[in-house]
Amino acid sequence: MTVYFNGEFMPKDDVSISPDDRGFVFGDGVYEVARAEDGAFFRLDAHRHRLARSLDALQISDVDTEALWRAVQALLARNDLTEGPAKAYLQVTRGAAPRQHAFPTPAPQPTVYARAAAHTPPLDKWAEGVKVVLHPDQRWDRCDVKSLNYLPNVLANQAAQEADAYEAVLVRDGFVTEGSHSSVAAVFDGTVALHPLTNHTLPSVTREVMLELCNDLGRPVETFPVAADVLPEADEVFLMGTTTGIMPVVQVDDWTVGDGTPGPVTQELLEAFRALTPS
Repeated sequence: MTVYFNGEFMPKDDVSISPDDRGFVFGDGVYEVARAEDGAFFRLDAHRHRLARSLDALQISDVDTEALWRAVQALLARNDLTEGPAKAYLQVTRGAAPRQHAFPTPAPQPTVYARAAAHTPPLDKWAEGVKVVLHPDQRWDRCDVKSLNYLPNVLANQAAQEADAYEAVLVRDGFVTEGSHSSVAAVFDGTVALHPLTNHTLPSVTREVMLELCNDLGRPVETFPVAADVLPEADEVFLMGTTTGIMPVVQVDDWTVGDGTPGPVTQELLEAFRALTPS
């Protein structure tokens, strides 16, 4: 695999990251994931904007993001990924410096890394739906930043895996926020309901695509915090994410969503989502 590291393309095994890197020591960095089809990325401008927003929130500067995104695009060709579905991961940390909590002065050169790989769409899960579990939302208060600080998400998703579930749906103060690595929506009487964008939710690119599809399809949407104890009354529940797509949920904990099969609204949105072309 050829990757991009600090301005150069190289074999993945040749990458060497300092043990003083603040991404390694503190999780002091941000990341982004984008999906491509036949060599072209979906919603690239939205991913560019979110990366820039995350870097700004962490006050990480001196990063040539245009060069980084050009490199990400080039990784598709360098890894023979210009046909079919692929995905790219990119990460920027504050760089290497002696360990101290405050930002180092002078600022070190940020560490920049990107890779690309083939992506297998979850066709079986789209067709059958998945199980999720409810889990306490124990994350920090800046979930709107796509940072490397993901340990609460890791623990939540591990709990889901141990329960033979696909995802953990997070609950804060009695209300559903999002999943450990996805956004969440519910359907009540044909209306799609989801948590408003706050500091407790990531500004998901796929969420925005879903809202656009709802508008195109004339599907009503309401943004309000859905109470966890009201979720069993939902006709449908679905997840959203870059590699997740629009994923039907057919079971939450030990109760069945609807009739236990992907619902009509979710299927309509998934069909429209799959018909989209890169832009």
